[in-house]
Amino acid sequence: MTFSSGEERTVPGSPGDVLTLISAGSATTRSDLARVTGLARSTISQRVDALIERGLVRETESGESTGGRPPRQLRLHTADHVVAGVDLGATHCRIKLMDISGAVLTTCEDPMLIAEGPETVLTHVDARIARLLTEAGRDRGALKAIGMGVPGPVEFATGRPNNPPIMPGWNDYPVPEFFAGRYDATVLVDNDVNVMALGEQRDAFENSGYLLFVKVGTGIGCGIVTEGRLHRGAQGSAGDIGHIRVSGHDEAGCRCGNSACLEAVAGGAALARRLTDLGFPAESAGDVVALVQSGNTQALRLVREAGRLIGEVLASLVNFYNPEVIVIGGALARVHDHLLAGIRETIYRRSLPLATHHLTIVPSHTGEDAAALGAGILAIEHYLAPDNINRIVNAGESAGVSA
Repeated sequence: MTFSSGEERTVPGSPGDVLTLISAGSATTRSDLARVTGLARSTISQRVDALIERGLVRETESGESTGGRPPRQLRLHTADHVVAGVDLGATHCRIKLMDISGAVLTTCEDPMLIAEGPETVLTHVDARIARLLTEAGRDRGALKAIGMGVPGPVEFATGRPNNPPIMPGWNDYPVPEFFAGRYDATVLVDNDVNVMALGEQRDAFENSGYLLFVKVGTGIGCGIVTEGRLHRGAQGSAGDIGHIRVSGHDEAGCRCGNSACLEAVAGGAALARRLTDLGFPAESAGDVVALVQSGNTQALRLVREAGRLIGEVLASLVNFYNPEVIVIGGALARVHDHLLAGIRETIYRRSLPLATHHLTIVPSHTGEDAAALGAGILAIEHYLAPDNINRIVNAGESAGVSA
């Protein structure tokens, strides 16, 4: 798995840039770094030594020799640098503890209601992270960042949920500040479908820079990856396709206050209500999936119909955005054979041939791990970003001068 630094640099040279090359495997010896960057070996030695002193890089004699002394290999020092990826759903909490190379150290999942409010939920998250650190043999100081996906809109710059419809009591709650004093770690909060998109792209589609991740569960949302980076829009609300109007369904009221929204017609909650009205009791997207898997013909029909409606909205996005990959995730993706059939049918019928010529439409590879994995990757990429590494190195040098 490779990570994006989130920045473009034409002449790498800072400690952060050097670490980016090492972590990506682009340069794993001091000689490689000098060749790739064009910097003097003395300058490279200063950069590498600073990274080693800060515990970010280790140097081992594991390279193959072409004659003479084997070259010393540079690697990320992961032992004391871990992150937590937190997936908060409407009814669950899933957390992955990962080191900064992306390796998963340990995982936990608990049933939990997001509607219990931020204090209760985040206290639970804090306790679980502490337990995972203990299980992995890491102390609290090893935790460098926490990434978190939540099922509602988020102002990414502040980490505060913004009027999330299924998260009562969370509006404008300062999630990062909750963890201040508990860990010396940066806390990043994003909409769950954004971190799902990030996890899917980094894990399964590294070579696809233009990707849409569509979560079809109780509601419907879309995460957008452009040139390998998340696209959040001006205030973080990009991809809220669940509230795009679909024609012919004016009677379908939506929780946002409007009617005929895609989510109100094709989301899991809407399908559950329709099945209940037809005499097949269902309360959630999971119940819809169970009915489909049992062979219920009405459930099969409604899921296929939902796929066509979702496909109508996605066809417009394909013409507008021209993605390489559309990934379908969320609870209803568990019956992807039926859902994707409707989605593909409409997209290929309604989109321009050039836009669909190389388009791939697939179910999620990361499945239920998408959000926790993506949240962890969000935390890793923040921590390893060149500007952040430079701050860490400079802080260490300043402390050395003061001492």
